[in-house]
Amino acid sequence: MTFSANKLLLFGATGDLSQRMLLPSLCALASDGLLPDNIDIIGTARSEYTDESFRNFAAEALAKFLPAGRKVDVDTFLTKLRYQDLDASTPEGFDTLAKCVGPIGTEENEGLSIFLSTAPSLFEPTIKGLAANGLATGNVRIGLEKPLGVDLASSCQINDAVASAFSEDRIFRIDHYLGKETVQNLLALRFANIMFEPLWNAAHIDHVQITVAETVGLESRVGYYDGSGALRDMVQNHILQLLALVAMEPPTSFDATAVRDEKVKVLRALRPIQPNETVTGQYRAGAINGEAVPGYDDELGRESETETFVALKAHIDNWRWKGVPFYMRTGKRLPERTTEIIVKFRDVPFSIFEDRGAKTLPNTLVIGIQPRENIRLSLMAKVPGLDRGGIRLRQVPLDIAMPDAFAGPERRIAYERLLLDLVEGDQTLFVRRDEVEAQWNWIDGIRETWDEANITPKTYTAGSWGPSAAIALAERDGVTWHE
Repeated sequence: MTFSANKLLLFGATGDLSQRMLLPSLCALASDGLLPDNIDIIGTARSEYTDESFRNFAAEALAKFLPAGRKVDVDTFLTKLRYQDLDASTPEGFDTLAKCVGPIGTEENEGLSIFLSTAPSLFEPTIKGLAANGLATGNVRIGLEKPLGVDLASSCQINDAVASAFSEDRIFRIDHYLGKETVQNLLALRFANIMFEPLWNAAHIDHVQITVAETVGLESRVGYYDGSGALRDMVQNHILQLLALVAMEPPTSFDATAVRDEKVKVLRALRPIQPNETVTGQYRAGAINGEAVPGYDDELGRESETETFVALKAHIDNWRWKGVPFYMRTGKRLPERTTEIIVKFRDVPFSIFEDRGAKTLPNTLVIGIQPRENIRLSLMAKVPGLDRGGIRLRQVPLDIAMPDAFAGPERRIAYERLLLDLVEGDQTLFVRRDEVEAQWNWIDGIRETWDEANITPKTYTAGSWGPSAAIALAERDGVTWHE
């Protein structure tokens, strides 16, 4: 159903995500005139705030987390905020919340968007409370922040609970990576330029690498992370979404159904992982940027077998990608914070320069997502100068740095795009139920492989690129991880 929501209800409004991302994103959108002028933003959480004290709370968060130099009208934005405390685990408070929100579907209040960022245990009671109090009608849509379960069974349970009150066209499952500019630019790179599509297949691409590296450790996520691990926390959602965008067939149009239809085909074509195609690790004490950092067990305060690093060699069994390995890795306490997609093309079939002593190297496309947003294509070129009887070749980059190429627009927080689409009802950059379930089905298979083969995390020193076995995973195929 198409409607622009002029009411936005934020569950978890006093949490870390709200402070760091949601409130700054909404303030920026409102300041740029991208939200409805009469939008009413209602925060809700267990904390007991009045409207005024919540606005003070929001003002402190904005002062701390708004990007430096971002021009916003904080005072006007704060007037759009209200607050209603709620214990989502009990049904009594939802009646009061519904009265605070007011009737939906009227000329004055056309529609409501809900952003649900709560503990997974509160999803079902929250949905029931919303439905029982008229907050799940046809003019209400809901955005769901991860985690959506810890395996396929629990994900289906959550999805069933949401589907009991909301139709699929009103459910917006959030993967914040899809809100990043460079991730969206991947679609433009592939489908707005003719030069890559004829080469985007197994005949011309040797392999693909996807790296999502973090320098941080547990930080404030101790309770969640130790029950999740790197496979569930990063591979199941962010990395598989990046893989799907790289590998998908051209959609018939740029709309939610067409784009997500093609992504889910890729996810369903993933071959089950074999024991020799996976490496897990857990960091021990080391140094990051010259500063000593503790090991995972030290941070946790006890011994654990939770993986903080995963490397995988995946295959997509379809016509386009048969035989092309996709190397994926993610980990905490790695040397740098970076997210990159590397597309390594095959070498030229025959080099006319070899008898002149010049060696050719394969072209490489590097798509930098964070912290550097750039697209870089390496090409072979002749080194200027005179060489007796020979020729010198060298790889040179064609480099498009997004901040330089588009100097005008300010850098956006990924959640700005997603919150705007939630308000406007555009599902293109959100994840459909069959996508989520295809992702979990593949991830569950990996965990079963670990259990059957007794694969446990190998230690690696904080500040390194993971266990040495992860390097061997690629190098035994003649592949070097891009660093």
